[in-house]
Amino acid sequence: MKQRSILLAGLLVWLAGATALSASGLLYRGVRAPQLVLLLMTALLGLVAALNRRFVFELDLRLPIAVHCTRFIGAWFVVLYGQGRLPYDFGVKGGVGDCVVASLTVLLLAAPGVRTRGVLAVWNLLGLADILFVVATAARLAMSQPGSMDELRHLPLGLVPTFLVPVIIVSHGVIAVRLAKNRF
Repeated sequence: MKQRSILLAGLLVWLAGATALSASGLLYRGVRAPQLVLLLMTALLGLVAALNRRFVFELDLRLPIAVHCTRFIGAWFVVLYGQGRLPYDFGVKGGVGDCVVASLTVLLLAAPGVRTRGVLAVWNLLGLADILFVVATAARLAMSQPGSMDELRHLPLGLVPTFLVPVIIVSHGVIAVRLAKNRF
């Protein structure tokens, strides 16, 4: 219970910091600023998870799975593409992929009998491949089409690279470790 409270407090502090960073305009400094923040925050969160292996193994696995319901944000990316505010490759391809993963997540959570090791492994690999595609696409577009990813540099979508994506990537790692150790 104490570790859960510490985790929640840490996530709330991080969310507050990510919100402040997104609101500050610092993500506008340099083409690679959001990618560097994303990489740093993912590494930091991964380190915290690695240092708290006992907590990771005791954590109800539904929690890191449920995090992926946030990927319905992909529907908003499609809308922003339709408004000309995001490029097709990110807005539509990434957005639809995120919605597919989020939909599969709902199915996993709603039908516990489906959460076999094999099904979870396939879902986890699919979800990880999708998020890595989205991150790589965003980085490529930010460099090849300056300004095309500006929606992700300020609130509310500034929280995607500074908070949400690192949580999603690390949750895939947590799930993979749990599957590898047969603790799912």
